[in-house]
Amino acid sequence: MRTRPLKVALLGCGVVGSEVARIMTTHADDLTARIGAPVELAGVAVRRPSKVREGIDPALVTTDATALLKRGDIDVAIEVIGGIEPARTLITTAFEHGISVVSANKALLAQDGAALHAAAEQHGLDLYYEAAVAGAIPLVRPMRESLAGDKINRVMGIVNGTTNFILDKMDSTGAGYQEALDEATALGYAEADPTADVEGYDAAAKAAILAGIAFHTRVRLDDVHREGMTEVSAADFASAKRMGCTIKLLAICERAADGESVTARVHPAMIPLSHPLSSVREAYNAVFVEAEAAGRLMFYGPGAGGSPTASAVLGDLVAVCRNKLAEATGPGESAYTQLPVSPMGDVVTRYHISLDVADKPGVLAQVATTFAEHGVSIDTVRQQGKDGEASLVVVTHRAPDAALSGTVEALRKLDTVRGVASIMRVEGE
Repeated sequence: MRTRPLKVALLGCGVVGSEVARIMTTHADDLTARIGAPVELAGVAVRRPSKVREGIDPALVTTDATALLKRGDIDVAIEVIGGIEPARTLITTAFEHGISVVSANKALLAQDGAALHAAAEQHGLDLYYEAAVAGAIPLVRPMRESLAGDKINRVMGIVNGTTNFILDKMDSTGAGYQEALDEATALGYAEADPTADVEGYDAAAKAAILAGIAFHTRVRLDDVHREGMTEVSAADFASAKRMGCTIKLLAICERAADGESVTARVHPAMIPLSHPLSSVREAYNAVFVEAEAAGRLMFYGPGAGGSPTASAVLGDLVAVCRNKLAEATGPGESAYTQLPVSPMGDVVTRYHISLDVADKPGVLAQVATTFAEHGVSIDTVRQQGKDGEASLVVVTHRAPDAALSGTVEALRKLDTVRGVASIMRVEGE
């Protein structure tokens, strides 16, 4: 066993970073045995050096992350700063100085993953990021290593614990969106500004990463269709229950039927109670992977939090350190297929549409004609009327999303349609 330690620079020491440091210290002997050499926390770069960080030697703390990376003895950098800058510059600096990188930065990887992978490859170094997608859930490595010999056709999952907690509370208690959000905030599941979660930005970044790995093509954040969940209502859940469904915010990455393109999207959707994702409760995450040979696989567990995310970071650290000792690198970017990313309008989906209409003869026929004119077939219709007003709920068969969107716009123009109460896609069938 090598006695000279592998030296690690920790960039960021918040909730995740402090837990990484704690595990590195308390499990030092186990990590040494698993890697084949000691690992040493050689420096911790932070913005506020005066903050007390329990278990971390103050002598290791610095505000100059660049100097830490350039000092010449660092083997691996762990980046848990988040955001685009200075994380991007620091990771690039690490590669330039012969340092492999472990990152939990989903936003940066979704935006600039190709450039970072290219920099790592140029310098013969590793870039690992298991923690960027689903916390403690092993997902990135199984997809890019265990399933490397298979063909993945679809990835669908719940990849944001905050939104799942909110929707689960709305479903199980009948609470409204704001009430459920307030509870999530009080319990620490939601940030003071929950926009990144509830508007789907967090999930969209993860979808971009997953799609790139699954389909061996480059998918950027801008390629991902994104819709938030702030408009989901108690009435939507009532409609879902009547259909034997619940509602989840889903990240969905698909290979087209002809295999010539891919899509990536994030939006709320109704899914049948028979689907495994419907039973994912509280702030848990789960990802459903469909591959040709392996069939259907589901990965489930805590998708965020200090300890779960640190677990994924440390798993990557062990792998990268082993590679260092073997003078090798692990798998890098695989983008050989160069498949185009199709727009949302090309995606074939189903819609659940709730309309407020006039309660008079001929309304249903007029609505049905509008669907037919746009080439959309109706699966089921339910109508309830009272005092001259009525509610009309239509569930469609699968059709291109552009055709469904065009149908909705045409429905809004009918004089018998008072308004479109809600629109939601139906998935998982």
